[in-house]
Amino acid sequence: MKDKKQGKFVRIDKLEWSEEPVQGWVKGQDFPVLLHRQVFTNKDDSIGILYLITNDLNLTKETLETTYKKRWKVEVFHKNIKSNTALAKSPTKVKRTQSNHVFMSLYAAAQLETLSIIKKMNAFALKRQLYIKAVKVAFEELQRFKMLGA
Repeated sequence: MKDKKQGKFVRIDKLEWSEEPVQGWVKGQDFPVLLHRQVFTNKDDSIGILYLITNDLNLTKETLETTYKKRWKVEVFHKNIKSNTALAKSPTKVKRTQSNHVFMSLYAAAQLETLSIIKKMNAFALKRQLYIKAVKVAFEELQRFKMLGA
């Protein structure tokens, strides 16, 4: 609290971490928070670090990590919808067409997720494969048009 009042803050990646979450302050906030560094190994054996934060000072390490694990699935879902279905790029101005665009974006995300489960690959890799295939087909069609015109 003393350092906070004096405006002394330390970057989160420079803190000394223990196994258990620590109570601290975030610049610009008027209330204490619980900070936790979660270190994990990725599928490719690289090391990943997540800095977790909550204003619930009663959480244990296990509860904090479990909560963020659940929330992370929601973040991936939002990223999938935003990146793979162009939800935010809707040019519509009318309520009905906006509603249709949102519905079709959600439907497309569900279809992409279903395909990714069947193909055992993530939605982004699947989208990349579909895009490459579409470009190849378009190029072949362009070549066919050139042959017809010659």
